[in-house]
Amino acid sequence: MDGGPILSLEALRRLEKAAAGDGLDLMRRAALAAADWVTRHCPPASSLLVCAGPGNNGGDALYAALELQKRGHPLTVLQPVAPASDACRAARLQAESAGIAILAELPDNAPTPALLIDGLFGIGLSRPLDASWQDLIARLNRLDCARLALDCPSGLDAYTGHALGAAIRADHTLTFLCHKPGLFGGPGADFAGRVELAALDCPAALYPEAEGELNRPSAAALARSRDSHKGSYGSVSVIGGAPGMLGAALLAGRSALAGGAGKVYLCALDDRLPVDPAAPELMMRPADESADIPAADVLAIGPGLGQQELAERLLELAISRACPLVLDADALNLLAVRRDLAARIAARGAPTVLTPHPAEAARLLKLDTREIQADRVGHARRLAALFNCVVVLKGAGSLIARPDGYYRVNDSGGPELASAGQGDVLTGLVAALLAQGLDAFDAASLAARLHGLAGDGYRAESGGPIGLTASATVPRLSRALNHLHAEG
Repeated sequence: MDGGPILSLEALRRLEKAAAGDGLDLMRRAALAAADWVTRHCPPASSLLVCAGPGNNGGDALYAALELQKRGHPLTVLQPVAPASDACRAARLQAESAGIAILAELPDNAPTPALLIDGLFGIGLSRPLDASWQDLIARLNRLDCARLALDCPSGLDAYTGHALGAAIRADHTLTFLCHKPGLFGGPGADFAGRVELAALDCPAALYPEAEGELNRPSAAALARSRDSHKGSYGSVSVIGGAPGMLGAALLAGRSALAGGAGKVYLCALDDRLPVDPAAPELMMRPADESADIPAADVLAIGPGLGQQELAERLLELAISRACPLVLDADALNLLAVRRDLAARIAARGAPTVLTPHPAEAARLLKLDTREIQADRVGHARRLAALFNCVVVLKGAGSLIARPDGYYRVNDSGGPELASAGQGDVLTGLVAALLAQGLDAFDAASLAARLHGLAGDGYRAESGGPIGLTASATVPRLSRALNHLHAEG
């Protein structure tokens, strides 16, 4: 999938207005992009059902129908209500002049098309659909055919990823001008299917400042010279692993090794394991009241940490260290109840990365998890500003946010990573990339992408998403990182 900017809805409207002022016919360009998509993906003369709404998204669909008719596709056009915009009315007149029959209702005996093109509603939809539209969408979703959504699946909020009563379940979405975060996050990832960006040849000079981008970090900075040694690639201390939860710290430590850190210390509260048989390279140290946490380039604290008094003291110690810090799991849960520590994190001179899942983010912001999921972008940005740090809000379409509000949306990975310990793996990987000199935003972004690519590789090899354990993910990180680096 291509990269590309993310604009706020307001900024996108400014871009459309600027393009119109420059004489660019974006509707025609969107229609041509849709027709070209069909030509690339469908056999010649495939039958099409083109669904057009009353607004400009419907105009896109109608002009696409005109172009596809010229290319020899038999098609049916459905427009349930009359056009409500001048541009859509003009498109309908041209379609009718070209002899295209436009139906207000889809007959019960209508033949099943090879492809449904969804242009009912675009990104401007802001209220739940009424019962008649919901019934139509449910019927269209039952058709046994592939579905292409233009700009976004109809009924989906393109910025939150939530359906407004009902939404087209697309196999593919061809989105225009810029990416929209709701196509990748939350339920939107399932509604949008595979997403492609058509920039419509809109000049870069017309684009307002982006609020974010699709996550495409480079691994070029990790290039290694032949004249190097373990000290060239930094050291990581992982603090966690209370009794009964030692595995979480082991996963984070192994992940830091797989991610390229030169040396990794594992400072476990449960000190009964003198060596990790699966990764004897891990240097085991007890994390107790008398222990001195090794002076590493990066500290990662939280995996299996627990919330006892010793855990609090270790968290305070980690925050006081003048080195990059990664906080996850119980470190975040402690932070949620120790608000005094929040101010200390915000005041740190060294970089900090928080990696909460939605429930942990909810605790940090004193909200309900449903509220976090209702506005993932907004709350990721709020957390980053509150703690003056980089935040990775995990989940479908993980978000990586900077304190200034700029964010990246990660599109790699999927349900194969929905297993215990995967968050610990991500924590160790972020720490390893920080230890190798990446800044916090790029380290978190690259870690999120690599973790997802490891999951994608498993799905491709196994034929499905089921059964990938966190420990089996660790060796896949090195492969994903090396492949990404080789691609440049």
